[in-house]
Amino acid sequence: MARIKKGDQVIVIAGKDKGKTGRVLEVLKDVDRVVVEGVQRVTKHTKVGQSANGARTGGIETVEAPIHASNVMPIDPKTKKRTRVGFRVEEGQRPNGRKRTVRVRYAKKSGEDL
Repeated sequence: MARIKKGDQVIVIAGKDKGKTGRVLEVLKDVDRVVVEGVQRVTKHTKVGQSANGARTGGIETVEAPIHASNVMPIDPKTKKRTRVGFRVEEGQRPNGRKRTVRVRYAKKSGEDL
């Protein structure tokens, strides 16, 4: 199970954007990177092309680039500070009455579910 997932609120702990917070937009598991909203903004030059409706688009745009997953930490929902992630196994019931186990992520600082 992943420690950081899409939609998590995280804080950057290293790099040029240290201290900034944002929501995870995308997780790139194969290269251990995450794209965070408003962090690691880079300028991208796009070539002028012709789209289906005949409009020409191109120029310079600012987009978020991936940042290494080790440089971000989730934010604790209770204390609003950075925290480590723990996993615990909880027992639940299926609609047909059978038991099942579920792994739940929680903030180690406060014990709240993430």
